[in-house]
Amino acid sequence: MGPMLLAFALAVLAWMLVLGDLVRRHRPAWHWYLTGYPLTACRVVFTWRKVALLNDLAVSRRPPRGLLGDLMVKGDPLRPVAPRASFPRATRMGLTVTVRLHAGQTPATYMAAADALMHAWKVHAVRVTSPERGLVLLTATATDPLQRPGLATAPTALLSALIGALESGGAWVMNLRLVPHWLIAGATRSGKSTLLARLITQLAPQPVALVGIDCKGGMELGLFAGRLSSLATCRREAVAILSALVVDMQDRMSACRTAGVRSIWELPDTLRPVPVVVIVDEIAELYLSDGTRESKAEADQCSTLLLRLAQLGAALGVHLVVAGQRVGSDLGPGATALRAQLGGRICHRVNDPGTAEMTLGDLNKDAVAVAQAITAEERGVAVCTGPDGGWSRARSHLTPTEEAVATARKHAAMTPDLPALGRALAALEGDDK
Repeated sequence: MGPMLLAFALAVLAWMLVLGDLVRRHRPAWHWYLTGYPLTACRVVFTWRKVALLNDLAVSRRPPRGLLGDLMVKGDPLRPVAPRASFPRATRMGLTVTVRLHAGQTPATYMAAADALMHAWKVHAVRVTSPERGLVLLTATATDPLQRPGLATAPTALLSALIGALESGGAWVMNLRLVPHWLIAGATRSGKSTLLARLITQLAPQPVALVGIDCKGGMELGLFAGRLSSLATCRREAVAILSALVVDMQDRMSACRTAGVRSIWELPDTLRPVPVVVIVDEIAELYLSDGTRESKAEADQCSTLLLRLAQLGAALGVHLVVAGQRVGSDLGPGATALRAQLGGRICHRVNDPGTAEMTLGDLNKDAVAVAQAITAEERGVAVCTGPDGGWSRARSHLTPTEEAVATARKHAAMTPDLPALGRALAALEGDDK
């Protein structure tokens, strides 16, 4: 019986290993709850005090002192006390631990210890947030949720685009009705162009006008020219188009004033003008000047016109999506003023810390550090802001260029006609002749 029982036990163990591997690959959440979470929770509980002591998270209590006659009697030596931590609470692919801060402690100490916690708990990452004063929330993720993001679903709405997946597993949505203007930063091959292609494919089937400004000769946005109501391929054309949009925006103001409303969305459907989304690829091309008077005048015009559209366009259905490899204060005060009007921020991997700081620094310093940690292998990964003012890591869905071009051509018949923009470009061509 002994050999038979041993063989049976080995067979059961082999089936358990095979079944466990199948569950891990096809049902990772189940595998996490059944095996990953219990093991990680034990690591958190048994290593917490040691990690807290090694990373200056503990506070030493002053020893008691007593006076016996004229003799000072000291108590025990200094005794470090680790902060009180809750029992790890399981999430879908990770866990959370709530820590109560000692008096005088700040969340910055825990942010500095995040890497040490990650290695001690053997997880992919540990995120540190402070949900309320005196508390720190440690959020551990078992694996990188953006390595193979699933195609999330989101309700379709006008001016809303499903871009990708958030680190939390939810849908990454750019809703221009909630956040009307966006700034997108990213170095070459970081995923910025893929994100713009995804945005265009999502907006193409909707009754909106898409206007492109691509001063690199239209190399990027020119691929979608069939769905664009207008396309500027140089700064002179950009000035003409932006000027026409400002005039159109003033007409929209007059229509709202006549109807006694404060937004085009309060107008009846028959009177409401078509929403316009202006997509600017490589913002630096609009602000840089070669030193000549004409070049500087064009740059100043672009700066002023973009700022006017950003300040007044939200209620009038004019939205900006501004992208660039480098966004820094060296582009001039106009770029800094425009940045303040672009409430939505997306930062891919960048080549210089200044661009990450310019994109996210005025919103959250922690987001800047996370954005600078994005590696070249993480194409499409970015740090994005949400409508609630928070931020998250996210990854855009890969949209091949061929698919994006085919989608733009498919919906080319839906392209709204903006006569003012056409007349502006025609007048510019007439001047050249």
